[in-house]
Amino acid sequence: MIAQTDQPQIVHLKITKAKLIKKAIFIFIGAALMAVGLEIFLVPNNIIDGGIVGISIYTSYFTDLPLGIFLVILNIPFLYLGYKQIGKTFAFSTLYAVIIMAIGTYLLHPVDPLTIDPLLAAVFGGIILGIGVGIVIRFGGSLDGTEIVAILLNKTTPFSVGEVVMFFNFFILGSAGFVFGWDRAMYSLIAYFIAFKMIDIAIEGFDESKSVWIISEKSQDIGDALVSRLGRGVTYLHGEGGFTGGQKRVIFCVITRIEEAKLKTIVEELDPVAFLAIGNIHDVKGGRFKKKDIH
Repeated sequence: MIAQTDQPQIVHLKITKAKLIKKAIFIFIGAALMAVGLEIFLVPNNIIDGGIVGISIYTSYFTDLPLGIFLVILNIPFLYLGYKQIGKTFAFSTLYAVIIMAIGTYLLHPVDPLTIDPLLAAVFGGIILGIGVGIVIRFGGSLDGTEIVAILLNKTTPFSVGEVVMFFNFFILGSAGFVFGWDRAMYSLIAYFIAFKMIDIAIEGFDESKSVWIISEKSQDIGDALVSRLGRGVTYLHGEGGFTGGQKRVIFCVITRIEEAKLKTIVEELDPVAFLAIGNIHDVKGGRFKKKDIH
């Protein structure tokens, strides 16, 4: 019995170590991309980001000291909060990401920007920034202390994490007009919006999954058609109508975005009056679900 229990423990440790290495590599890549977006595109064109990064850019501009110094120093109090309130794994992942980002900005600072066109800098800087931040978040870290504050305030206030971050960034990005000019403030908003959208793409991927709920009197026919024509497994749930009190059979399944149009066609053909609800899913694990192409 002892020999049998020792073997699974060894395998478990190897898996954990592999996951840790993978996490460290991807956080490194995300933080490095953040540094590229800042020093090669945004900062040389006086375009700022939100949060602690934006405050660090201001501080570096007024003191003429390296940006990386303030990225670390200004994030330390928030890292302490994250360690106490969220967990040490998150805090150490964030510290690792911030240090890589700070070192990256220091090494890239002497490098000439790829463009001095502020619009191009805002667009491509925002894209690279968003991808970098999204990768770091996807693998359990953060690059900005305001996100930690937002998570903590979300627990004690009625405001969402996004609303708290937006509140901070409204003042930070708006103040760019007084420091760098109002045209740079508008370019900063463009970069911020693009980065915001790219974060979602980096976290969720281009081929996001969707949950589907169907209520129909022809639930069996629709379920069989989804299995045979769409190649997706379905689950039948039993519900009760709120108004009529009648028993309802609910079909639940998960599809990819490219399968949505075909699913709607199947449902429309079999029951034009069926109730159909489709929502986005951030992540799908387990079961038989696999993303695939439609032929």
